[in-house]
Amino acid sequence: MLKEEINKALAVLKEGGVILYPTDTIWGLGCDATNEAAVAKIYDIKGRSADKSLIVLLDTDNKLPSYVNEIPDVAYQLIEYAENPLTIIFSGAKNLAKNVINADGSVGIRVVKNEFCEQLLQRFRKPIVSTSANISGQPSPQFFDQISEEVKAAVDLIVDIDQDDRTVKKPSTIIKLGPSGQYELIRK
Repeated sequence: MLKEEINKALAVLKEGGVILYPTDTIWGLGCDATNEAAVAKIYDIKGRSADKSLIVLLDTDNKLPSYVNEIPDVAYQLIEYAENPLTIIFSGAKNLAKNVINADGSVGIRVVKNEFCEQLLQRFRKPIVSTSANISGQPSPQFFDQISEEVKAAVDLIVDIDQDDRTVKKPSTIIKLGPSGQYELIRK
């Protein structure tokens, strides 16, 4: 079942489509983070202004140098020792769709600890966008059955895993990390 859903999601991502999928936090909308047209579809679904940033998921911190110019050593320690999902905003983003990168050149990246996401990212070999599965301004859905029909109808694939999971998950902690290791807590 897991392998089947990963194969379906891979096909959609490779075609520039949008998936609705379970992450290590809440249900998310995802696409190829290097495909500008796919990212634009997510902004359209959410009814969100393109100047609001999106988070990008990776399966391992070894891939950070492919998407960020300078990674302070402390970033690797933060990722390794984080007990809860952690998104780090890095400056100097590269090799990503322009509409994923913030106006100041930064990008939020989370290394996932979730079986479905890890396997999907390993097989896709590129980062995937992750943003809450809601229309902008509406509450983020905690569970699959709280996702609006409007959002479900707009995606190319709804991943058929964990739809009945009632485990309460929190959004990730967000830290902005400067090139020299200075940091600012954005969301606890």
